[in-house]
Amino acid sequence: MFNGKKIIVVLPAYKAARTLERTYKEIPFEIVDDVVLVDDNSPDDTVAEAKRLGIKHIVIHQTNKGYGGNQKSCYKKALELGGDIVIMLHPDYQYTPMLIPAMASIIGNDLYPVVFGSRILGKGALKGGMPMYKYISNRFLTLFQNILLNQKLSEYHTGYRAFSAEVIRSIDFSNNSDDFVFDNEMISQIFMNGYDIAEVTCPTKYFEEASSINFKRSAQYGLGVLRVSFTHFFHKNGLLKSTLYQKNKPTN
Repeated sequence: MFNGKKIIVVLPAYKAARTLERTYKEIPFEIVDDVVLVDDNSPDDTVAEAKRLGIKHIVIHQTNKGYGGNQKSCYKKALELGGDIVIMLHPDYQYTPMLIPAMASIIGNDLYPVVFGSRILGKGALKGGMPMYKYISNRFLTLFQNILLNQKLSEYHTGYRAFSAEVIRSIDFSNNSDDFVFDNEMISQIFMNGYDIAEVTCPTKYFEEASSINFKRSAQYGLGVLRVSFTHFFHKNGLLKSTLYQKNKPTN
């Protein structure tokens, strides 16, 4: 417990057998209460490795549901377990688990309800090996999104995110995309619901075992981001009604 709040780390896993142990062993269990791993029908030994490491809460998808579909299962399970602070950490060791205490403390001390680990604050992205085309795309899309969403995030595309349970409960993410654009839909929903997002500088690592989408998938993701940004802008200004922003009914 951190300030009386239960912290749960969720690991959306796909082919993470070779990196899971490194990620898991750096999780600060002095403050983390539970870990949830959701395996998205990996063809490798991710589930066996998770069991070997002693992860108690393992959700197995019998068919591949995609990155967004994986996160849906992550958050649902974390709420079922009574998590007050939910931190999504990729099990491919691209983001350091050592930032968990800093991210949790921001939410646990009621400073911000959402915290992102940003690769762009500072110079961590390029130093960590982010491909130049991804860096340029990240900067372009982030500028575009900040204008349309009227925000000032350093990036919208990090996979390192911490949420208060209140934020997750308030958002109807169940009908969001099952693909990578799920992340951006969720950000749009967070801002539309009036929540603020804090950022902390996060070093990142690009290496052979780390997951990464190819150029074609990156282009598809970029188009999806543009769609979400325009939808947000038009909905907020009363020019479009989107089901993306319907709120969840309160739950106990």
